[in-house]
Amino acid sequence: MNNRGYPLKRSISRFLVLAPVLALTVGLTGCGVNAIPTKEETAKAKWADVQNQYQRRADLIPNLVSTVGAYAKQERAVLDEVTQARASATQIHVDSSQLSDPAKVQQFANAQGAISSALGKLLVANERYPELKSNANFLALQAQLESTENRITVARKDYNDAVRDYNTTLHTFPGVLWASTLYHSEKPMTPFEAASTAQAAPKVNFDIAPPASK
Repeated sequence: MNNRGYPLKRSISRFLVLAPVLALTVGLTGCGVNAIPTKEETAKAKWADVQNQYQRRADLIPNLVSTVGAYAKQERAVLDEVTQARASATQIHVDSSQLSDPAKVQQFANAQGAISSALGKLLVANERYPELKSNANFLALQAQLESTENRITVARKDYNDAVRDYNTTLHTFPGVLWASTLYHSEKPMTPFEAASTAQAAPKVNFDIAPPASK
């Protein structure tokens, strides 16, 4: 009889020991102890999306420059500017551990803005070449560039929303409690602010009449 009751007593004893731990765990979860790392990882994932879309644009540029160059060799200066802007931008890398450094994030934004500016000049210059505008490869590149610029805009917005959410959690109750104790090393992240020369995506419009000859 006593032996049969021993397992039950042992189970009850274990439960009494673990109950406070379980209650504490549930309580901490309910108080948002996991909010900071969860939102931090979300922001990092959104930053990866931003980088992926900019890389997608960078991958399009060599083919775009080659196609345009075949029809518009006299636009060499503009083509060189696009190529150089791409080369400079691909040298700048900002990983997720550097998102709390405003200078690093802005350096990345400025480099991408230089590409946007150069592409804008290139697309305007292309209006002078009807043969280029009817080239199948160029039309495909036009569509891909247009799509990529739209994706970049969405990715930047999603990243900024995630950063705003994360930063707000660090400075509001109850997140501020965890930020000053368990996560005291965590710092606010930097939102993406496009360079003043690239507040909007380059307009891909090939219906403008070419400039009148003098």
